[in-house]
Amino acid sequence: MSIGTAVPSAEELKAAEHYFIQHRSIHENYSAGDFEKEALAKLRKLFEKYDKVVMVGGSGLYLKAVFEGLDHFPEIKPETRENLNRAYQKNGLLSLVEELQKADPESFEKIDLSNPQRVIRALEVLRESGKAYSTFLNQPKDKRFFKPIKIGLTAERQIIYDRIEKRVDLMMEEGLLEEAKKLEPNRNVQALNTVGYKELFSYLDGEISLETAVEEIKKNTRRFAKRQLTWFRKDNQIKWFEQPADFEKVIEEVESQS
Repeated sequence: MSIGTAVPSAEELKAAEHYFIQHRSIHENYSAGDFEKEALAKLRKLFEKYDKVVMVGGSGLYLKAVFEGLDHFPEIKPETRENLNRAYQKNGLLSLVEELQKADPESFEKIDLSNPQRVIRALEVLRESGKAYSTFLNQPKDKRFFKPIKIGLTAERQIIYDRIEKRVDLMMEEGLLEEAKKLEPNRNVQALNTVGYKELFSYLDGEISLETAVEEIKKNTRRFAKRQLTWFRKDNQIKWFEQPADFEKVIEEVESQS
């Protein structure tokens, strides 16, 4: 998944030591909770050597997991997850949403019902534990051993959208379609139910043209970027810098909060 997930180049990986880059197989179940445990263990070791560590990324849930901690849910048996994913593939999302509405109306009111991952997650907890997903929320969290300093980079919306267009075109030039063809036999794993791959799978199925698939990738990436910004705008701890950012000022901000 190197192209579709924009893995850093060899030069970038040499410039600074990176962690958690392609460290898991697509066939392994991996959650934000798993990331929380692994990242905290790595941070404990890094803080023995460094005063500051930089975490970079765009997934709000994974950042929240490290900074604040997540609610702890029961272990899910692989067959429970597989049964729900099969039901989704066979019958679509609506049947799962209806099941959630009947069994856990509180979660039904709160989660994003258009997101299959969120719906399946709520149902697998329900089926595994016999308790509503909502009962596991808002539990006491462990205190962190570090101070987060949050820096956000932003730009005018049109600049962001233009960069998304160029990024998708570049990924296609670098061989995203060929990568999707190689991964297509594994298309039902959760890691591949993501922007960039699912649109190209529709093309490979003959459902849409390649041109339409590329336009869909751009459109869905824009939507994803909009959701990211909505998530992060709610966090008043983030200090925002407009692109092109003056990185001397970024460093000054970090030093002032240290």
